[in-house]
Amino acid sequence: MTQPAARSTKTRDEIALAYKSEPWWYDVRGFFILTFAYNTTLPAQLRLFGRNFGADHLEIAIGSGTFLAIVLRWRKWKGLPKVRITGVDYAESMLAGAMRRYEGDPDMQLELADAAALPFEDNSFDTANIANAVHCFPDVDGAMRETLRVLRPGGCMVANVILYPEGIQPFKWIAEKINAWGIRKGILYTPYYRDDMRRRLLAAGFEIGFEERAGNCYNVRAYKPKAAATAG
Repeated sequence: MTQPAARSTKTRDEIALAYKSEPWWYDVRGFFILTFAYNTTLPAQLRLFGRNFGADHLEIAIGSGTFLAIVLRWRKWKGLPKVRITGVDYAESMLAGAMRRYEGDPDMQLELADAAALPFEDNSFDTANIANAVHCFPDVDGAMRETLRVLRPGGCMVANVILYPEGIQPFKWIAEKINAWGIRKGILYTPYYRDDMRRRLLAAGFEIGFEERAGNCYNVRAYKPKAAATAG
């Protein structure tokens, strides 16, 4: 299926600027987008992302850190171990919120970085999560290649990708309106079709271990091939 042309024309810097709001407002806004555009729930996301934490974990587009904090509480409740986490985001105001939240945490390192140009060596991380963020990457193919590069062979990436809405009215109409608003504002670059995103992941070099459409999201668990070698 051919993807519609409706997508943001904003640059990477303009998209980062669109996220220049108070972290609390970002979190409130995110709840409504999660519910009515993604058509998913917080418990479903905890199950999706909560177990994908290796000893060295990369959280791409960490935002204000609110969702990660909820995930980490869920992991503690489940008796899962603490891990070393590196979080990156390109929006300075969002990263500032995360820095305040995790100040003094010896297991947390935060850096201002572009998902399509990660400042890490090849094979640095066991796992990576991209939670509720693929939609805001102007260079999604570059971000997928970079994620693959910094994962260790056999390493796992979990992501959810907002899709063009389906389903019954008025919920499909509401999701379309939220997406159109997000594109105008600059917080949404584009939704995707599942098959399109799947092709992009395979082209980047990932092997797909699990995938599903849940609501208006493509949930995927993908792996760096164990025999993969990336050029430095």
